[in-house]
Amino acid sequence: MPRFNKIYAGPATQPTPQVQEAKAAAATLPGLAVTLNGSGQFAIAGASSNAKLFVAQDNYLALKGVDVAWDAGDTMIGMEMLDEQFFNVRVPTGQNITKGAALTINATGRFVLAATGNRIVATAEETFNNTTGSDQLVRVRAAKGHLAAA
Repeated sequence: MPRFNKIYAGPATQPTPQVQEAKAAAATLPGLAVTLNGSGQFAIAGASSNAKLFVAQDNYLALKGVDVAWDAGDTMIGMEMLDEQFFNVRVPTGQNITKGAALTINATGRFVLAATGNRIVATAEETFNNTTGSDQLVRVRAAKGHLAAA
């Protein structure tokens, strides 16, 4: 059960996020980091990815929740990570996130605490210790530049 029911979190005074649509290269959960691959499909971003990142949006057009994956081959929506907007992203169990913490992505497109030398892609906007045993959605804001190193 997710902590939030939407991936795009606002603010309400901003227009909705900029998005791109592409086929999903593999089944993709909303809230994961994705990139466009060489075939023009959204692929789950890996830990060493330096490509432009998007956040997989929930499939609100089909009235599906944040825990329902886009199937491989579906046309999915990827939201551009703009630093003035908030997103609820997937954080794996075992991550103790504090507000203001620098986050990077792991090999499965989940957001984790950045270590020295990691590409910082987001900053936590809340404190959450994920001891739930499953991925949870945590509110973040994109890091300025998306290419900073810790």
